[in-house]
Amino acid sequence: MFPEFRDLITKLKTTDHHFMRLFDKHNELDQKIKNMEDHISPGTHEEIETLKKEKLHLKDQLYSILKKHEQEGS
Repeated sequence: MFPEFRDLITKLKTTDHHFMRLFDKHNELDQKIKNMEDHISPGTHEEIETLKKEKLHLKDQLYSILKKHEQEGS
């Protein structure tokens, strides 16, 4: 996710607790979705779609934070 921001992501994961929580939650949802799609965990199509929307919302928030820090030159 966001390879162009790899260095900034690494920095923010250690300096910005809000960013770190969002990033961890995004990864957690990603794994949960994969497990449901691979039938490792139970989940209906509707539940998977709901989780995907939540994950996308988190990704949008992460991107906004990354762009803000990029513009600030952090």
